[in-house]
Amino acid sequence: MRTAEELMERKEAHKKRSCECPYRVCICGGTSCTSQNSRDVREALREELRLVGMEDQVEIVTTGCHGLCAKGPVMTVYPEGVTYANLLPENLEELVEEHFVNKRVIPKFLYTNVEPASGRPNFVPLRQSKFVICQTPVVFERCGKIDPENIEDFIEMDGYQGLAKALTQMTPEDVAEAVTESGLRGRGGGAYLTGVKWQIAAAQESDEKYVICNADEGDLGAYMDRSVIEADPHAVIEGLTIAAYAVGASQGYVYIRPEYTTAVKNLTTAISQARENGLLGDDILSSGFSFDMEIRFAAGAYVCGEETAMISSFEWNRGEPRLKPAYPVEKGLYEKPTVINNVETLATVAAIIRNGIGWFAQKGNETACGTKIFALGGDLNNSGLVEVPLGTSLRTIVEEIGGGMVPGKALKAIQTGGASGGYIPASDLDVPMDYDVLVERGTLLGAGGLMALGDDICIIEHVKQQVKFSMKESCGKCTACRIGTQKMYDLLDKITEGKADMEDLVKLEELAEYVRTSAYCGLGKAAPNPVLSSLRYFREEYVAHIQDRKCSAKVCKPLITYEVNQKRCEGCGVCAASCPAKCISEREDETKVIDMERCLACDTCYQYCPVKAISKE
Repeated sequence: MRTAEELMERKEAHKKRSCECPYRVCICGGTSCTSQNSRDVREALREELRLVGMEDQVEIVTTGCHGLCAKGPVMTVYPEGVTYANLLPENLEELVEEHFVNKRVIPKFLYTNVEPASGRPNFVPLRQSKFVICQTPVVFERCGKIDPENIEDFIEMDGYQGLAKALTQMTPEDVAEAVTESGLRGRGGGAYLTGVKWQIAAAQESDEKYVICNADEGDLGAYMDRSVIEADPHAVIEGLTIAAYAVGASQGYVYIRPEYTTAVKNLTTAISQARENGLLGDDILSSGFSFDMEIRFAAGAYVCGEETAMISSFEWNRGEPRLKPAYPVEKGLYEKPTVINNVETLATVAAIIRNGIGWFAQKGNETACGTKIFALGGDLNNSGLVEVPLGTSLRTIVEEIGGGMVPGKALKAIQTGGASGGYIPASDLDVPMDYDVLVERGTLLGAGGLMALGDDICIIEHVKQQVKFSMKESCGKCTACRIGTQKMYDLLDKITEGKADMEDLVKLEELAEYVRTSAYCGLGKAAPNPVLSSLRYFREEYVAHIQDRKCSAKVCKPLITYEVNQKRCEGCGVCAASCPAKCISEREDETKVIDMERCLACDTCYQYCPVKAISKE
C-alpha cells in the first residue's frame, strides 16, 4: 500500500470477502482462555463441522480477549452475535447440531449472568447483559472480533485510518495538539497529559528521537496491556507510529517481557505485516515520513514501570530510576529525547485522530477524559477485562458490570491500583473512577487493577502481601524504599502474629509517611499507600489485632483459637485422627480437648468434624 486511497480500497475489498461465508465464529485465543483449553474447543469445532459437512460455511477465527476471562473458553458466533461460555470440547457436538444445523441457540451454553439480588443464574445473550451494556469500548473496539495475525481484519475495522489521516491531512504539530486537546492522560499510572509530553519532545532539537511503548506490565492483578497486544497488536503499531510522527522520531521500540509468549508472537507477526504493506519503513503512505520499530525484551522488574528505570534497563544496565530533571522527553534513551507511553495509551491514539477530539473528550469527565480498561478480580461474578468512561462510579463497575459478589460473600473493600494503590471501603462505592478523586481517597487509579475483597479477607494480612511485593521489587537504590518497605513488612507481620502493641501501630504509620515523602521515585513513594489507606478506613481491625488479639476474618493463625463444644461432641475421634499436630486428646467421657499451645491453626479439625462441635474464634 503506497497511498491512503489504496488503504481504503483494501478495507472495502476485505469487507466484501467477509460477507461470503454465512457464519464467522470467533474463539478467544488469549492467555486466559488458552489456559482453559480453548485450542481443544477450536479443534473440536472444526471436527464436528466437518462431520456435518459445514466446514466451508463457517469461518473459524482465533481472536484475542473477549473480556470474560473467568468464563472461558469463550466463543461468539456471527451474524447472530451469540456468545457461548465455559465450553468444553465434548459440548461441541451438541452445539454444532443445534446452532449450525437446526438454527437454534442453546441456552445452557450461553454466558450466565448471576442476578445479584437472588444469586440465581440467568441465561441471557451477552450483548443484552449489563456486562456489555455498561461498557464503552474504544481500545477494546476490535478485541475479540478480529484475527490479530490478519492485517486485513484490522484494516476492515478502520485500522490505520487514523495514521492515514495524520500523515496526509495533519502536520506533526496538529497531531500533538489534537491529542493534548482530547485530554488523553497516560494510562500506565503516571496520568501525565500525553499530548503535552509529545509537544515537549517535539520542541527538542536533536539529530535523533525515539518513541517507546512500555509493555512491561508488572502490577499485581493487571493484565490489560498484555491482552490488548494479544488481541489487537496493529493498534499499538498504529499508535506508536502516530506518536513518532508527532515528535519527529524515526525509530521506535516495544519493551515487553518475553514470558508474554502470545503477545510477542502476535506483535512480531503484526510488525512484519505492517512492513510488507508499507505501513512501516520508508515513505509511509507516500507521505515522506519514515519510521520503523522493533521489539526489545524486558527484564521483568516492577520498577521498570518508571520511565527512567525502564530506559536504564533498555540500555543493558540495572533497572534503577534516574534523577530528574532532565526528563526522558528531554534526555532519554541514549541521551536523546524519548517519548514513553504504555500500551493502552497508544492503542487509544488512532481513535482520537480518526474520530476527532470532541468525540473522545465527551467520554469521561472534565478532569479525566476518555475510557479506561480495568482488570476486575476477586470475588465477583464477572471477573475479567472491562472498559468504561472515566468517572464511572465504582458501584457501576462492581455491581452492574462485575455482577456483584459471588453468593455467600459480602463486599468488604475494593483495592484499586494494585500493590501501589489503596482501599475503598464498601460504604464508598459511589466514588467516581477519576485520577484526582481517588488520590483524595488515599489510593490510585494506577494501571487499572481492581480487586474486590470479601468479608473473609483480613485487611492487615492483605496489606502485608502488597508491601511484601513492593519490598521484593524494590530496586534498592534509596534507603527509604529498600529499608522502609522491609520495616513496614516486619511491623505488619508482628501485628498479624499477635505480638504488637499500640506503639508499633504509631511506628507503622510514621514509617509509611516517611517512605511516601522520602523515596527516590514514584513507585517507592506509592509503596505505603496500602498501609496508609487501610489505616484510614480499617483502623479498628488493627486495634482489634493488637488489643484484643482477634482477627475478625479468622485468617491470622496465631490469633485463632479452637474449642470443642463438649455437649455437642460425640467422641467419634475424627478430629484427633486428622490433626497433623496430634494436639487433640481424649477426656474420661471420650469427648475431645484441644491443646492450643501445640495447635498449628491448620483448620483441619474444624473442617472435618462431622457434628460441627468445634468452634473457631
